[in-house]
Amino acid sequence: MSDVINVAEIFGESVFNDNVMKERLPKKIYAELRKTIEGRKELDPMVAEVVAEAMKEWAIEKGATHFTHWFQPLTGVTAEKHDSFVSAPDEKGKIMMEFSGKELIKGEPDASSFPSGGLRATFEARGYTAWDCTSPAFIRRGAAGATLCIPTAFCSYTGEALDQKTPLLRSMEAINQQSLRLLKLFGNKTSKRVTPSVGPEQEYFLVDREKFTKRKDLIFTGRTLFGAMPPKGQELEDHYFGSIRERIGAYMKDVNEELWKLGITSKTQHNEVAPAQHEIAPIYAEVNIAVDHNQLIMSTLRKVAHRHGLKCLLHEKPFAGVNGSGKHNNWSLTTNDGINLLEPGKTPHENIQFLLVLTCILKAVDKHADLLRESAADVGNDHRLGANEAPPAIISVFLGEQLQDVLSQLISTGAATHSIAGGTLETGVKTLPNLAKDATDRNRTSPFAFTGNKFEFRMVGSADSIASPNIVLNTIVAETFAEACDALEKAEDFDLAVHDLIKKYATEHQRIVFNGNGYSEEWVEEATRRGLPNITSMVEAIPALITDKAVKLFETFGVFTKAELESRAEIRYEAYSKAINIEARAMIDIAGKQIVPSVIKYTTSLAQSINSIKAACDADVSTQVELLNETSDLLSETKVALSKLIDVTTRASEMEEPKAQALFYKDEVKVAMDALRAPVDKLEMIVDKDMWPMPSYGDLIFEV
Repeated sequence: MSDVINVAEIFGESVFNDNVMKERLPKKIYAELRKTIEGRKELDPMVAEVVAEAMKEWAIEKGATHFTHWFQPLTGVTAEKHDSFVSAPDEKGKIMMEFSGKELIKGEPDASSFPSGGLRATFEARGYTAWDCTSPAFIRRGAAGATLCIPTAFCSYTGEALDQKTPLLRSMEAINQQSLRLLKLFGNKTSKRVTPSVGPEQEYFLVDREKFTKRKDLIFTGRTLFGAMPPKGQELEDHYFGSIRERIGAYMKDVNEELWKLGITSKTQHNEVAPAQHEIAPIYAEVNIAVDHNQLIMSTLRKVAHRHGLKCLLHEKPFAGVNGSGKHNNWSLTTNDGINLLEPGKTPHENIQFLLVLTCILKAVDKHADLLRESAADVGNDHRLGANEAPPAIISVFLGEQLQDVLSQLISTGAATHSIAGGTLETGVKTLPNLAKDATDRNRTSPFAFTGNKFEFRMVGSADSIASPNIVLNTIVAETFAEACDALEKAEDFDLAVHDLIKKYATEHQRIVFNGNGYSEEWVEEATRRGLPNITSMVEAIPALITDKAVKLFETFGVFTKAELESRAEIRYEAYSKAINIEARAMIDIAGKQIVPSVIKYTTSLAQSINSIKAACDADVSTQVELLNETSDLLSETKVALSKLIDVTTRASEMEEPKAQALFYKDEVKVAMDALRAPVDKLEMIVDKDMWPMPSYGDLIFEV
């Protein structure tokens, strides 16, 4: 592979994008397809036939032999079934390479083999994948060759959504319709579509693959279930934005090249806070494409790591004692003609449209904080949220000094007359330029922070799809836009009505605004006084999906039916239980087969050493005896904790009701897991390193 990469030449070369379609499709067909992509017309089957032929020819030229409907079921990862372009041979044994419009539009994976939460019985197998023409097809290369991947939605035979994409597309329609209503009230008759734009920042860890293979906990669960902290962690903060090591740099170079070929605008890369932790971030894209791209980023990070003898860990908390990984979801609303609804301008106090959008979002987040929290709930994320390294589990909104001041003026007087200006930052060094200073600082402890012309939802876990939080964001904001439009469309005096509405929303929902330290205990107490929910675990968050409030919200805007919400709640409970069950059984396996035998071997060696010394001379062996006693005591504690974990895990696995089982795993099994880990981590600090059965934290995070 050449060291010189011409990004302009390779960018998007593996994507059946708009330029390729414009070049390869007849003008009339291209125009008709664009109408469908823009939501102005349903797909014509004849158009699909022509597109399928052009797509096939393009893919074959790129070396593809197979195609697949690429979809996102409720497993948390993508799914695909490959079919070759090969047709049945004719009487002379000759084959043709074929791909029809029907094959492009629809596939039929087995719906009963994916999570459905009771929507499908196991004997009812039929499900459909439907081509999502708004997200371009692409070629993915690997050991199996080149495959044409067609982004699709996935639904059951009875029409329910069994994936992440279908409700996301529904939510995009909802926010589009209500945003256009709002814009029309302000005299905008030119914008034809409003789309959420998202830029997700992806954090991840890299460890040496050979060391990874010696850790069963990493293999089975993606995180270390045991492990004592090394002498140095992240306390010096020297890894953050530090010089990228050669091995990691070579890896990042290959990741970028693969992503650029897939049309993904990989923009930023750097070392994160924890040792062996890194981040990659793309430029913003329409939310549907951003969701697809983030899945491709995660799979590319893992695939390229293998080539470099590395292992990419996307788990939210692979190592205790150092920061975990998140995925900051930067969300804004943009019109087709380039207007950002979250752009405050230089004088936000005069930007009435922006102030209405802003206060609508405050209302949405305050009213549906429980749903937004649930959208970022995950087994791995339970280790991060509220742990002084990630946003707290309490949802609040950071506005910054400038917008907070405007909001305060609106609440106190009903009108804002000024905005705090940014000013100039003087460095005090003559050879350095003075810098234009933003009017607002940033707050890394806030879960939902305004950062200039977007909101950054910082709660999302590194391994999760960003579909769920964006479905919620799109829908709750659509609801508040609709309620505002309902009030304003019948107002006799629009200017007076909009000012009153902005003040009303700002006043009634000011409790959600917090610009201070979200990590502090004082904020937990203050949030309680304000009546803000503090949902500390995934299991406690799940019920938000099926409240009357949530059902009404999602059904009103056609995003989820009640049955779909109930199914997702059941899937979420089961996912939690399965994940903790795997972790518990992995701990039982590792402790029983590796750790206990290693400690016994060490204590035996130590006892033999004591006896040998006593037999050889009259030397003092009190230190060795003390060490032997301490190790034996910890070994006994380990054995008791192991027996307890075996017992509660067995009891948990026998439970049938999903919610009760998940609660038992949280309250009983996780507690037993922590009780087993405590003595084992102490033993690791005592037992001879050569006898310890697995690489240490120091081996994993510092020797990459």
